[in-house]
This record gives sequence, C-alpha cells and structure tokens, in this order.
Amino acid sequence: MIEGIISFMNTWGYLGIFILVATENNILAILPSEVILLFGGALTASALGGKLSLPLAIIVATLGSVAGATVTYYIGNILKTERLKKLASGKLGKIFDITPDDIDKADKWFDEKGNISVLLGRCLPIFRTLISIPAGMSEMPLPKFIFYTGVGSLVWNTLLITIGHHLGNNWQSILSVFDNAQTIMAAIIAVLLVVFLVWWFKLRKKPTKKEAKSAKQDKESDGKNE
Repeated sequence: MIEGIISFMNTWGYLGIFILVATENNILAILPSEVILLFGGALTASALGGKLSLPLAIIVATLGSVAGATVTYYIGNILKTERLKKLASGKLGKIFDITPDDIDKADKWFDEKGNISVLLGRCLPIFRTLISIPAGMSEMPLPKFIFYTGVGSLVWNTLLITIGHHLGNNWQSILSVFDNAQTIMAAIIAVLLVVFLVWWFKLRKKPTKKEAKSAKQDKESDGKNE
C-alpha cells in the first residue's frame, strides 16, 4: 500500500494529496494518513527536489480532510436521530435494550460537547474519521462542523507534513511511532468502550430522580390509605 501511495503522489502532486487525504477521511475507505502526510511533507524537502510547496501542501491536505470528513458527516446524517429513535422503538431497541429516550440523551450530550469533540477528535488517530459520524447523526450545523474539522485537521496536517519536510528521505523512519500510537489509541478506545458499557448498564438500573420521587409519593400514598 505504501508503494502505491508514493507512486500516486509522485505522479499527481497536490491533486494526489487532496484525493488520498479525502479518501482517508472517509469512513468507507481506510488509508494511513501518516504515510500520506509524511511523504507529502518529504516532497517539499530539498532532499527530494522540493517538488511541492510546504504551505500549499498543508492547505491542500486540509481541504482534502474537510472534503472527506463532510462525506462521512452525511453518512452519519442518513442515520439521523429521528431515524434511530424509530429503530429504538421497535424490535432492535428491545434486543439492545435501547429506548428513544436514550437516543435523546446521547444527542443532547453531543449538542453540548460536539464542538470540542470534533476539534480534538480531528487530532487523534482513529477518532479522526469516526467523529464525523455522530456529528452527522446529531445534525450538527454543517458550517460549524466544517469550521471545527478544518481547524483540527490543520493542526494534524501541519504537524505531520512539517515532520515529513524535516525528515526528507528518512520520512519512513518515524512510521513505527505512529503505528504504536494507533495501537495504543485502539486499546484506549476498547477500555473506554468497556467502561462506558458498565456505566450504561448501572445507570439503566438506577432509577431517575423523577422515578424515585414518583415511587416515594406512591409509597406515602399507600401508607395514608392504610
């Protein structure tokens, strides 16, 4: 895969960066962003003939990030909250023990924390692509999504392209670092998922304040009737 990416970018330059980065940011296709961006940075180094401009490579990569993330956003948008609530009201909801109220709570959380989630998510391996899905599902305003995606992507792209620029011919020497980072990130996601599931089921068993108040009133009412 690395050889194919290198060949494609050598042939198409800026257009190659845009297409590959846009594809990497699409949930339907997974490409190693570190390879694309590091080699893109290396192409700006004098050691490789300075084929590309460093600032322009960063701009093109960021435009590609936004384009690809927007496609994934719309994939999430197809699974919008109202559609999920209908699924939760049916057999699927019973199987997974999910109610429309659960969907509303998750949607409310993303409405409150979505901005920072998208911004930080764009700077983290794996999360970079996945974060666009809940943004689309919760119908986060597209201009706001594009803004935070653009800012977060600019940070990530600038970091990797600049590293590639300084490493030049040795750009592949740092790939193992990013591979390890992705492994660690995958492990963190797995742990967080387990913690979330434990918290979720405990929360489901715990009565809400409204339910507790209602139960207390019923108990007091039964006591008076006796």
